[in-house]
Amino acid sequence: MEAHASGWARIYQAAHDLYINVIKLPRSLTVSLVTLIVGSMLAGVAWVIVEVVLPQTAPTYKTQFLIDTTSDPGEIAKTLTTVTGSAGDRDALALRGFGGECGAEDNTTQLVSFGEGNRREIEAAAGRIRGGGRSTLLRGVVAAVEDFTTPFAQRARQVNRVIVITRNGTDACDEDTEFVEREIKERIASAGLSIRFRLVGYQVPRGRRGGLERIASATGATAPLYAGTPEQLRAALDWFTNVEPVLENATRVVNALNATVGRIEAALKASRDGRADVADRELRPAVVTRVDTELDDLAGRAKTPAARDIHTRAADLRAHQIRLLDGARRVADGDPTAPASLERAVDDYNDKVKRMNEALDALRATLPRSGS
Repeated sequence: MEAHASGWARIYQAAHDLYINVIKLPRSLTVSLVTLIVGSMLAGVAWVIVEVVLPQTAPTYKTQFLIDTTSDPGEIAKTLTTVTGSAGDRDALALRGFGGECGAEDNTTQLVSFGEGNRREIEAAAGRIRGGGRSTLLRGVVAAVEDFTTPFAQRARQVNRVIVITRNGTDACDEDTEFVEREIKERIASAGLSIRFRLVGYQVPRGRRGGLERIASATGATAPLYAGTPEQLRAALDWFTNVEPVLENATRVVNALNATVGRIEAALKASRDGRADVADRELRPAVVTRVDTELDDLAGRAKTPAARDIHTRAADLRAHQIRLLDGARRVADGDPTAPASLERAVDDYNDKVKRMNEALDALRATLPRSGS
C-alpha cells in the first residue's frame, strides 16, 4: 500500500510542477486542477477494476447454506460436508445458521462468509454447531438475503442462491407470516439482484410443512423437497447443490450452439434451393458461440461419473461446432465439395445433440421424490 501511495504522490507532484513551472497558473487554481486530474485518473482506475477486472474474477455461483441449529444438527452437518465436496470449483460458498431466542441479535449468524475453496471451513463450522433454541427460520431467510448485498460483495456470474435445510416447517417467533413473507419479497427486490431459493425439509411432519410452502411462494422457489432419512437428505441437498447447475449449464451450451448450427442448416437449405444470396447472408455472420463460462463451470463440477460425462459431451459439441463453421466458410467461399461435407457434419452434430439430450433427461430423472 505504501508503494501505491508514493506512486500517486509522485504523479500528483509531477502534475503540480508542470502547472507551476511551465503553464504558470496561480497556485490556488493549479491545486484545484491537479486535484481534479488525479481524481479523474483514480475514478478511471476504479471503473476499470469494478467493470472489467472484478467480473472476470467473480464466482460462477454464490451459494449460501442456511441451516437449522435448533435440533441436533449432526446429520445436517455431516450431509453438508459430503455434498460441498462435490461443489463446483468456481462456487463461492457460505454458511449461516438460524435458531436461538426470539428477538436476540444472535438468533441467526453467518458462520462462514462467501469464498471459493472454503469447504474445510464450512465443514469445521458445521461440526461445531450444538443444537438448541427456537426456530428463527424467517429471520434467517431475511438475513441470508442481506448477506448478498454487503459492501463490495461480488455478484455471481450466473446464479446467487440460498439453500435452506430445516427441521422445522414453521417459525417459533414470527406469528404474522404474511408480514414476514412481504418482508422477504421486499428484501429480495431491494437487493437489486436475482436470488434463487431452494428448500429442504428434514424430518418435518406433514402437518407442519405449511410454513416452508409459504416461504417457497414468497421467494419464488421451486416446491420444497422433504427428506425423512439421512440418505434422502443427502440426495435432496446434492440435487440442489450439484446436479441442478450441471443440468442448467449443459442446457445453456446446447441451446446456444444449436442457434448457430440452425443458421448453418438454413444456409444449406437455401443453397440447395439455389438461393446463394440467402445462404451467404446466413453463413457470413456465423461465429463461434461463446459458452466459455458454462463449459468452465461444467469442468469444475466434473467430480461424478454423470457430471464428467455431461462435460465431455458439451465440450465435444463445442469442438464440433467449430468444425461446422470451418465447413460453412468453405461453402460461402464457393468450394463445390463443401456443401455435401457440411451436410454430413451437421447430421453428425445433430446426432450428438440427441445423445446429449438423452443423457440430460436421464440426469433429470434422478430428481429425488419427497420422503415422509
